[in-house]
Amino acid sequence: MFFRPLLALGLAVAPIVRADGLGGQIQEVGDTLVSAMMMFVGRTSKVYILDKVEGNAQQINGHSLYASVWDLETKTATPMDVQTNPFCAAGYHLPNGSFAVFGGNNAVGPGGANNDTGSTTAFDPVYQDYGGTKAIRIITPCDGNVDANASCAWYDSPNGLQMQSSRWYPAAEALGNGSVLLIGGFSSGGYINRNFPNNDPLYSGGGSNPTYEIFPSNGVPERVMNFMGKTSGLNSYALTYLMASGKVFVQANFSTILFDADNNIETNLPDMPNQIIRVYPASGANAMLPLTVANNYEQTILFCGGYVMSDQAWGDFDAPNINPWEHAASSDCQRMTPEPADGSQPAYVQDDNMPTTRSMGQFILLPDETILVVNGARNGTAGYGTHTAITPIGQMPYGESYATEPQGQPALYNPNAPAGSRWSTANLGTSNIPRLYHSSAILLPDGSVMIAGSNPNIDTNLTTIYPTTYKAEYFYPSYFNAATRPQPSGIPTTLSYGGPSFDVTVPVSSYSGLANDAAGNTTIWLSRPGWTTHAMNMGQRMLQLNNTFTVQSDGSIVYHVAQPPPNPNLFQPGPAYVWVTINGIPSNGTFVIVGSGNIETQPTRAASTLPPSVRANASTTGSGSGSGSSSSNTTSSAPRMVAASRGLFTGIAVVSVFLASL
Repeated sequence: MFFRPLLALGLAVAPIVRADGLGGQIQEVGDTLVSAMMMFVGRTSKVYILDKVEGNAQQINGHSLYASVWDLETKTATPMDVQTNPFCAAGYHLPNGSFAVFGGNNAVGPGGANNDTGSTTAFDPVYQDYGGTKAIRIITPCDGNVDANASCAWYDSPNGLQMQSSRWYPAAEALGNGSVLLIGGFSSGGYINRNFPNNDPLYSGGGSNPTYEIFPSNGVPERVMNFMGKTSGLNSYALTYLMASGKVFVQANFSTILFDADNNIETNLPDMPNQIIRVYPASGANAMLPLTVANNYEQTILFCGGYVMSDQAWGDFDAPNINPWEHAASSDCQRMTPEPADGSQPAYVQDDNMPTTRSMGQFILLPDETILVVNGARNGTAGYGTHTAITPIGQMPYGESYATEPQGQPALYNPNAPAGSRWSTANLGTSNIPRLYHSSAILLPDGSVMIAGSNPNIDTNLTTIYPTTYKAEYFYPSYFNAATRPQPSGIPTTLSYGGPSFDVTVPVSSYSGLANDAAGNTTIWLSRPGWTTHAMNMGQRMLQLNNTFTVQSDGSIVYHVAQPPPNPNLFQPGPAYVWVTINGIPSNGTFVIVGSGNIETQPTRAASTLPPSVRANASTTGSGSGSGSSSSNTTSSAPRMVAASRGLFTGIAVVSVFLASL
């Protein structure tokens, strides 16, 4: 099984959005038709949404709708059909720009069960869904009308691509060649991934899957990963990050390893301090900090929030042994650099606490180098149920939710601020829509953040305290107060690992202040929003592209930009966006493909060599006009970047990239 090279040339840039003091606001923007349990951005104009199989009112092909696609221009959703149940699956990008979704749940009918007449774990005649525990679903995003082109549809069939075994809540992480490592998961499901007492930590009598495999298959049968036994119970959606060495950082329960998947070798790293659980259902926020030129792309991972309770209190497949909503989540934050450049031993480092306790919080890497946390609850955990060990059926106080006190106000983390001052909620709005279990959030190409979902219910429920939610919101970072946004041209459609640099031009009309200062206070980012579900963005990563500049006599700035470093492990091949950020104000993201477009050992060349920077002799000033404020991490002594583009920056069409025959 392989992918043929299918790269296409062309440029695609989302339209510049005129700002009218939107910075810090959260606005309701429309109806997603299904509850957004999963989302990912496809190219420049679409967000693809998946729900679990449930009784949504919207129908398609004679059954309830479980998938839709959101149009970024019209802010409307269009139904899409899937056949297998993607409930609590994993997902990841592929090198050619496609996305794959792995695993899920058995076929279900009303009430989230398969006990209706004629229903089996393989098919339910009421909701007409097929079991998805082994399914692999693939889609190649399109920018046009998805209904007009059959190649824009989901590839999903009960007889189609299959994993080697059933995986519900599995981990996924792309390797440097673009293949995807799949780890663990439930075999059948429940609150946490074990029986209690825990007499069979690897398999839990058949309820747990302790193996890992590679997609596309490398010909190696799935292998047992001992770490899954060590972390038994609290290892669903294990947290995974590919490191520069090619090893994978894996964190679950309170244990941490570096994993050599080729040889099935685990190297122990320090335990999570205070035994705070960050994986589902504790669901702490986690992200790799932006990789910068200044720190030579050293990789540091940030963990915030989650939940702490005794091993016995976590319970088992059936339910927790306590009432989680009666206990606060954690506000603790820790950093870990798994492969320190100085050769020191890896260690967790205490960071600033979040402003509030939060489980199910989700980190979004913004193109001004700050990190947003959204969604979640002050008390309790992810998951839902009809009871706990001490609260019987019919007496759950918050419907079927194991969490309460939704956290509607986001917070911003600045990784470059001094310790003690990294968090802020200043001038950030608050949403009144609870975003609890099965909520999601993702960065959009215009730099806003789409927030959607929330459904701590077994089946669709519109009347409970925390209902099934179809309303989407946008959060607008502070740079939306600046109506002048950089408008770069010259960004190529594909980037390589090393090789010749490329030039990007920003006109004088799209920045303010002294040209020399603006040029010297510019960062160019390569970012991937990831595939979001369950308070995670699988594949989310942001890397600075090195650059120098030439300030032209007319005030325009030409940036000489390096290709990504010649190590695909730092930023795996596939779809991404390039941002030019001047004085803390980013352009819109330009869609690119990084790497060859194939699942293969990626070609690399020597790191780009850049010419020296050239400043203008005169004090040329950008011609942007208006008023507004830049983002919180602006450090330039030049005048702040302020307002004004009055038009739209129109993208050049791109040629679709299609998935090759498998």
